[in-house]
Amino acid sequence: MGQEISVSYQAVKSKVYRLIDSLVEDAKSQDDVQESVKRWWKHIHPADRPIARKHLLSVLSKSNATLAAISGGLSDLQDFELHRPVHTDTVPRLHTMPAPASERMKATV
Repeated sequence: MGQEISVSYQAVKSKVYRLIDSLVEDAKSQDDVQESVKRWWKHIHPADRPIARKHLLSVLSKSNATLAAISGGLSDLQDFELHRPVHTDTVPRLHTMPAPASERMKATV
C-alpha cells in the first residue's frame, strides 16, 4: 500500500481548512477542490473510511454553521453596511447523513 493517510479528527479538519483557504485565496477552483477531495479519499484505507467519513461530515457541518453565523451576523455589526444582501439560502448546504447502523457508536453500561 502507498502512503498512510491519517483520519484523525484533527487531520481531517486540517485538510478541510486548507481546501477552504485555497478557495478563499483563489489558489484553487471549486473543481480543483473536488478533485483534491477525490484523490484524498482514494488514499484512505477502506477500513478507515467510516471514521474518515464521520470526521469529514462533522467538520463540514460545523464549517457550514460557522459561515451561516458569520453571514447572518453581518447586519448587526456597527459601521458595516451591506451593499447587497447576503443570501445564505442560495449557498449550497452540506447536510450530514445519519451513519449506517454498523458505524454508529454504541454505549455499554
